[in-house]
Amino acid sequence: MLGLSVNRDPQVMGIVNVTSDSFSDGGQFDSTDSAIAHGRQLAAEGADIVDIGGESTRPGAQVVPTRQEIERVVPVISTLASEGIAVSVDTSKPEVMEAAVDAGASMVNDIYALRRPGALEVAAQLEVPIGLMHMQGTPATMQNAPRYDDVGTEVEQFLKARVEVCLDAGIDRTRLVVDPGFGFGKTKKHNHVLISELPRFAKLGIPLLVGVSRKAFVRALTQVDSGEILDELSALLAVLAVERGANLVRVHNVRTTRRLMDARRTLEVVPPQSVN
Repeated sequence: MLGLSVNRDPQVMGIVNVTSDSFSDGGQFDSTDSAIAHGRQLAAEGADIVDIGGESTRPGAQVVPTRQEIERVVPVISTLASEGIAVSVDTSKPEVMEAAVDAGASMVNDIYALRRPGALEVAAQLEVPIGLMHMQGTPATMQNAPRYDDVGTEVEQFLKARVEVCLDAGIDRTRLVVDPGFGFGKTKKHNHVLISELPRFAKLGIPLLVGVSRKAFVRALTQVDSGEILDELSALLAVLAVERGANLVRVHNVRTTRRLMDARRTLEVVPPQSVN
């Protein structure tokens, strides 16, 4: 089983979208060969796990047929896993979860938090960590004027409730990972609030996954849609998330993120110097 714990060093999850329409890199890695090559590159650059997705979850995205999603992700997962690379699958469909784990996936990362029909039952049988993410609405509707009375409290309550559902279904607590779902049914202000409130999610005592890389609210901060500046700010926010309790950060640019994460670790071990 993939070693996720609140007590170990933070880990980096690299993103591979085997899709034509993902918000950041759609079409760049939509062939099996290009996706495998990119997964290898991310692992070489320091990704602890590579997250393979075969269906875009950008705002307004449409559902991909189950068979097509399986055909996209399974060859990539099986190849990378056979090379000793830890792989997760980014899916909400129980059939894809099962096929991916059979192919060697070490984790399921579900934006619906196992709310789709059959997903909870399948996940209970898979014996791998499960990522439970908060999302208001669906990818097709989530950015249609999302509203909260108190975004931090409501996201926390949702995650707690999903954890309880999973425990009741026989999924061990040690297999669960929670994710507040930056950009999934949130405005720019909601995302900013969630950044400040990450410690409350860390206090749940379950590994905390944070994905802010290249999200719209980050692009708004940089006022650019791509490039080095965007990746540097994404990496900086990933480090900030770690400082506030994140155990796993999901990123596009592993090299830049790993460099900042390593610098942070170096600063942590520098002994205090006496001042004369």
